[in-house]
Amino acid sequence: MKRIDLIAGARPNFMKIAPIIEALRAAELRGGQLRYRLIHTGQHYDRAMSGSFFEELGIPDPDINLEVGSGTQAEQTAGIMVGYERVLLKDKSDLCLVVGDVTSTMACSIAARKLGVRVAHVEGGIRSGDWTMPEEINRVATDSITNWFFTTSETANENLRRAGVTDDRIFFVGNTMIDTLLKNVPRLRPPACWQSLKLKAGQFFVVTLHRPANVDGEQQLLSLLRAIADGTKGLPVVFPVHPRTAKNLRELDRATPQLHYVDPLGYLEFNYLVQHAKGVITDSGGITEETTVLGVPCLTLRDNTERPETITIGTNELIGTDPHKLAPALARLMAGKWKKGAIPPLWDGKAAERIVECLERLLNVNGSGHERDIHRPHVA
Repeated sequence: MKRIDLIAGARPNFMKIAPIIEALRAAELRGGQLRYRLIHTGQHYDRAMSGSFFEELGIPDPDINLEVGSGTQAEQTAGIMVGYERVLLKDKSDLCLVVGDVTSTMACSIAARKLGVRVAHVEGGIRSGDWTMPEEINRVATDSITNWFFTTSETANENLRRAGVTDDRIFFVGNTMIDTLLKNVPRLRPPACWQSLKLKAGQFFVVTLHRPANVDGEQQLLSLLRAIADGTKGLPVVFPVHPRTAKNLRELDRATPQLHYVDPLGYLEFNYLVQHAKGVITDSGGITEETTVLGVPCLTLRDNTERPETITIGTNELIGTDPHKLAPALARLMAGKWKKGAIPPLWDGKAAERIVECLERLLNVNGSGHERDIHRPHVA
């Protein structure tokens, strides 16, 4: 019997780890010998950012909560490393499995490897090339010490190969975030604003903005919001933001009444809006994956992306951070000339099952004596 530490610290982690927990439980019911310990670092520590996601996605209460809380990048990194090191010194697992690219991903990987615990990285190999993003530093640092990589795309595989990773350590399994989405599509539900704003399917937009290049400068943010308001031609625009931020926005700009600032939404409610939107305007990487699978037009307000398959295959387009570039893109969308897009290979809802199959073989617990049929990087 072997035990895996599953690391969760921030909202994107929860969506990626939920199907892995489900797949591990299913394997155990079949007589499998893998067990897990769920460790919540507490990087996102309030209920809106953590607790509600656990409930909505059926994630069990963590076995351990490091309760790191807020702080600077360095303070959070140090707190997570110290907390997880103490856990491992007291009771060491056979593998540390990290997901995504948040501070918890990097910090737990480092702590594990320094104590001789192997690391597997779900969503390994993605790169934006933008070193101003903390996430890019987390990705590169994590992948530099990872033992096994579970990847979402051939682009990620190539990034790892260029870094010197050999194919026997790369497993192209698909996208666990899409596992979660496909499982929960039948459960999506309208938020309160659906009725209060009298929204209609295909007749509104959703906006999410959080990256410093877009929101830290007051004038930049206002310019983007005005460009969005102009380009959406009077259709309602729903912008889930922290209440404090929403208050500031209302005070700064009252000239765009079609922009509706709402409180942060749960997973099921937010994706209901995305599923029924005419389009989504965002600077989030994960949302570009969800819009691609849901077939919803997506405009990304960034100059780069770590998920190029959402552009080359999916419904996403990279617009940049210049507000003037929004107008022609929105004009094409409003005219019905947006690309249709397709779903990338292996984004089929079965990535977590493939991950568990790989882990059973890699940790020598499948009991059959034979290698499982897993997707190597060169398999589409």
